[in-house]
Amino acid sequence: MDKLTLYIGNKNYSSWSLRPWIAMTAAGIPFQEIVVPFDFAAGNAHFRQFSPTGQVPVLHHGSLRVWQSLAIIEYVAELFPEAGLWPKERDKRAVARAVSMEMLAGFGALRNACPMNIRRPKGKIALADGVMGDVARIETIWRDLRAHSGGPFLFGSFSAADAMFAPVVNRFDTYELVTAGDTLSYISAVKAHPAWKAWEDAAGAEPWIVPEDEV
Repeated sequence: MDKLTLYIGNKNYSSWSLRPWIAMTAAGIPFQEIVVPFDFAAGNAHFRQFSPTGQVPVLHHGSLRVWQSLAIIEYVAELFPEAGLWPKERDKRAVARAVSMEMLAGFGALRNACPMNIRRPKGKIALADGVMGDVARIETIWRDLRAHSGGPFLFGSFSAADAMFAPVVNRFDTYELVTAGDTLSYISAVKAHPAWKAWEDAAGAEPWIVPEDEV
């Protein structure tokens, strides 16, 4: 099999890069990572050299190019079905995909007000309208899924759904958006995962600063 190469942006800021990276790392799927930082306000002109959209992340597998985080996760889940990226049961897989798509398409108020920033010291900020509504909906998703699965993750063991919500863990924690015990328990579980810790350590060592992502 041709090797997998995942092109990503800065680990400190790139929430979309984090999703397939942590999914593949947590599942033990081998891949090479190539970090291309956001050198400009709109990303990096060099992204066009390897990305059909000029954005990251992008997975290269031989001559194939797969872009968009969830599409990358779906592709590697098909390549490595034994890795268990999605729940085994069909009904749980359906729900996992539904909440992953909700994360993919929604929660714009939260995204815009609270960009992912691994290095940022914890602290509250003024919030735009709609942010706490997004927070409440995400907390409900997490609470309901963990109540059914028993935790510690959304479907018991770490899955693609957890990977899709991983940047929210940073947002909730960094901007001190939540206080509920079950939400904090889930945040702690994700932050204790070795894959999260590896990403966090690498983000902390990066030299780049992107001013527009420094709220």
